[in-house]
Amino acid sequence: MKFLIADAFTEQLFGGNPAGVVILPEGADYPSDEIMVKTAAELRYSETAFIKQLGPEEFRIRYFTPAAEVDLCGHATIASFYCLLKLGIIQEGKTYLNHTLAGDLEIDVKDGFVMMDMASPVLIAKMEDIVELDRLYDIMGSEYDQSIGLNPYLISTGLPDIMMPVGSRAELANLAPDMKLLSDLSAKYKVTGVHAFTLDAAEGVTCHCRNFAPLYDIDEEAATGTSNGALTYYLYLTGKIKAPARLKIVQGEAMNRPSVIMTSITEDPETGAVSIKVGGRAVILAEGEINL
Repeated sequence: MKFLIADAFTEQLFGGNPAGVVILPEGADYPSDEIMVKTAAELRYSETAFIKQLGPEEFRIRYFTPAAEVDLCGHATIASFYCLLKLGIIQEGKTYLNHTLAGDLEIDVKDGFVMMDMASPVLIAKMEDIVELDRLYDIMGSEYDQSIGLNPYLISTGLPDIMMPVGSRAELANLAPDMKLLSDLSAKYKVTGVHAFTLDAAEGVTCHCRNFAPLYDIDEEAATGTSNGALTYYLYLTGKIKAPARLKIVQGEAMNRPSVIMTSITEDPETGAVSIKVGGRAVILAEGEINL
């Protein structure tokens, strides 16, 4: 099987978020789930994508962390379609269909830039209980500050996460979660993890963020497509942006892997339905064969 390592949401090596990409030979079926989990654990990346081509413009991708399969992974999707492009399996200027456990998603490829549909955004819950708010921020190594005027929401655009606002870039940088307690909290709320962010942003940037998912053996991630899709919906729900809008989100700074994630949000004028896309570029670090 063809195997590649690619850094997604960046234009330079050792930036962005690395992912493993495994491309199944034509006509081959997926290995067992156990083998794919073990492969992801052996590769030690937060996610490894396993790609099966179903037709000229149609693919199925399954995503595995070192601990389990997940429904969708944004950065691994960006990495996957960038690798398919560089291998000549897909072409510029076309739209492709990606079948995932989170639904069927369209992927636009243009000028080396990959934009992917997010699953339909869902507001799962708003966190309003002061005891729960204090508990969350305490676990994250911070304090709940009502004065910023924003509360955490549980949102999914493929994977559920807690959107956790903080007041400044300094506060964001100083977060030091208790990973065991955060893992337990994530299991309690049935979320992948916590996506902390601040609107205290550099010029030209919408917000800065950090993502923590220890329940899935990911203490921190440098670029998280699905979480930033959810963050885009959060900003829309809280009135911080209006559709249509394009956002530039910076992540990974605390890991010395700065990443740039571009998102867009549109609203159907007739139904009011909201659509979100997340995109970026990627760089291939290595490629070869993997024996499964």
